[in-house]
Order: sequence, then C-alpha cells, then structure tokens
Amino acid sequence: MSWVSWSRGGVGPLAPFADGYGLRLAQSGFATNSVVIHLTVMGQLSRWMSGNGLALDDLCIVRVEEFFESRRAGGQQRVPKARMFTVLLDYLTTEGVVLPVTPPVPATPLEALLVRYGRHLAEGRGLAPSTVSLRQRVAERFLSGRSVVGDETGVTGLCGGDVTAFLLRECSVLSVGAAKNRVTELRSLLRYLFGEGLVATDLAVSVPPAAGWRDTSLPATLAPTAVSALVSSCERSTPIGSRDFAILTLLARLGLRSCEVARLEVGDIDWRSGDLRVRGKGRGGEQHLPLPADVGEAIAGYLADGRPRAESRQVFLTTLAPLRGISPVTVNGVVRRACQRSGYAVVGPHRLRHALAAELLRRGATLPDISQVLRHRDLATTAVYAKVDLEALRAVAQPWPGGHR
Repeated sequence: MSWVSWSRGGVGPLAPFADGYGLRLAQSGFATNSVVIHLTVMGQLSRWMSGNGLALDDLCIVRVEEFFESRRAGGQQRVPKARMFTVLLDYLTTEGVVLPVTPPVPATPLEALLVRYGRHLAEGRGLAPSTVSLRQRVAERFLSGRSVVGDETGVTGLCGGDVTAFLLRECSVLSVGAAKNRVTELRSLLRYLFGEGLVATDLAVSVPPAAGWRDTSLPATLAPTAVSALVSSCERSTPIGSRDFAILTLLARLGLRSCEVARLEVGDIDWRSGDLRVRGKGRGGEQHLPLPADVGEAIAGYLADGRPRAESRQVFLTTLAPLRGISPVTVNGVVRRACQRSGYAVVGPHRLRHALAAELLRRGATLPDISQVLRHRDLATTAVYAKVDLEALRAVAQPWPGGHR
C-alpha cells in the first residue's frame, strides 16, 4: 500500500504486520488519513521496541505505557491516546501474535468474592452486565467497611445491625426510587452469601423496606405530536440521520427498549413474513413482533443507503471507526439529540415506550393487548397505564365531598 511507506525496509518486530494492519483499519471504516496516523504511530512503537531489545512476545499494555512515557520524556507534546493502541493490540491478538488479555487475578479475598458474586449474577441470574457491575459496587461498599483482621471479606460476624446501619448511610442521600433499588441490591448480596454458606442466617429478611407507595404518580409520556416531531427531526439524507430515523421509528412504533434496539441483528428481520425477532432484557428470551410497513421501510432505507459495510451482524453500527454495533448508550444519545433538535426537554428512550402505551390505550386497546405489545411478564406492570386516560377517569370519578364550596 502506498500509505504504508514506513514498512518498506521498516524497523522493529511490528514491521511485517503493517500492511495487514492498514488493510484492517480501512475495512473497519477508518479514513485514509486516520490509517496513515495509526500506521505512523505503529512504526514509532516498532522502532522503540527494537531499540529496547523487545520482541513481539513482550508487547502488552504495560510496554505501551512505557512507550508513552518515553515519548513524553523525549519532549513530544501530543502523545498518542491509549485507544489507538487498543485497536492495534486487538488486531495483533486476532492474528495470534499477541496473547489475549486475561482477566486480572483478584488481589484480595474480597475481590475474589466479588468476582464470584458477579459470575453468579451473570450466569445464574442472567442479569445484564451493567446491572452486575452496579450490584458488585454496592457489595464492595457494604463489605469493605467491615473487613477485619483475619477476614478481609467483611462477612464474619455480619448481622442485621450492620445491614440497617449501611442502609441508613446510603439512603440518607438517595431519592425514594433509588433507595428502593439499594434495598434490592443489598438483599441480592445477602441471599447470595446465605446460599453459599458464608453466613449462617438469611439476613435478606432483615433488610427494612424503603418507605414509599406504588403507583402514586402518573407515568410520564409524550404527546403524539412530540413523538412525531422527534422522529421527523432526523436528516434522512445522511447516514447518521438515516440510522437515527430507523432507531426512533422502532422506539416509537414498537416500544422497544434501548437494549433491544442495540441487540437487533440483520438475521432477526424476516422480510418475507414481516416478522421481527426481539431479544428481551435479562432472561426474557426471544419474542416475535409483526413488522409494520413504516418500520420496515425505515430499517431498509438505512441498510440500503446508510449502513456501511462491516463484519458486525448488528443492524445499527457506530458512525466512528472502528465500525461496530451500537450500545444502549448510543440509543440514549439518539433520543437526546432528537429532543434538542425539536426543542423538547431531554427524555430517555423509555419515554417513547410509555407514549406508545398511552396512545394504544387512547385508541381503545385493552391492557392485555398493551402488555403483549410491550412484552411485560406481569400484567400488573401494564396496569399503571390505566391512569393515563384522564378523560375516562373523570367519567367514573365520584364528586369530592365539599367540592361545591
């Protein structure tokens, strides 16, 4: 390749891989000038390794950090970012040149316990990685404050008083909703400790509930005009606008969750039968929804004219190289930018799900029908939308005593 000139007669152990790395970058969606920059930095690293007597087997993130320090010590003002070397190390790993990065060995008994707890949540309970990480952090805060000599896990002597004291500290700065979540997270840990035989008593029953009442407020929704404005705000003539239009259409018309949109793969769409396979959250399994014509047209438009070629099977891809499937966070960003363009207060993707339920109810759909569309496991979850139709509620409301005064 003409833009890999440094590799001709190149120096260092990385020189033989320059052409392949440049090709991989180009296939991953990097612009030509970005490929040149990545290869230039690769050449600098290769020459540094050669000068320090390092072979390919020695290349790891620690050596990369040492390379950074040498560039800074040499007076270089703009030192390359670690993300650039992450892409390089990923390529060398797939080529079998560098060993895959292995998870760090837990340094303390508490860290080992948290790893086992996380594995239980992910494999035994089927929780999402973000939920697992959150519960591990709460468990670490709870147990690290109790570690004593001879027991660094903080489990020895655990009692109900410790549980109550921790919740009082945590909930003093939390909202009612967050406090309820903290109670759930702590109960999850205590059940695990009891199930593993690490404590003799099931302390989960001693966790006091957070004060609060269910269904005291109306579900936050958007008016149909607002939903239409968000969807219409996308510039469909651009790749990113075409992608965002398809994402917003899925959220507004089918009420998908952000994780379900991100997980959608090309093979999940049956164009002949008009069927869409949806991968639910957690262990919700796979469910099938009919694919409305406008939703299919939005997705087809993105696949035909907006989606770049990539190895990923996910329908929606990032716009910055390396091209890869989007995450739920990207879906949040799509909705946020649509709100800003339309002049509405910023909301999350779930607000569109609420809006769909409210609109279905307004058109005469029953709660069981809405529950099937939203794929709720329990009809009680859907019952909250019964309060959305204020006009229907006014028709059955009794006069308030003394209201005529």
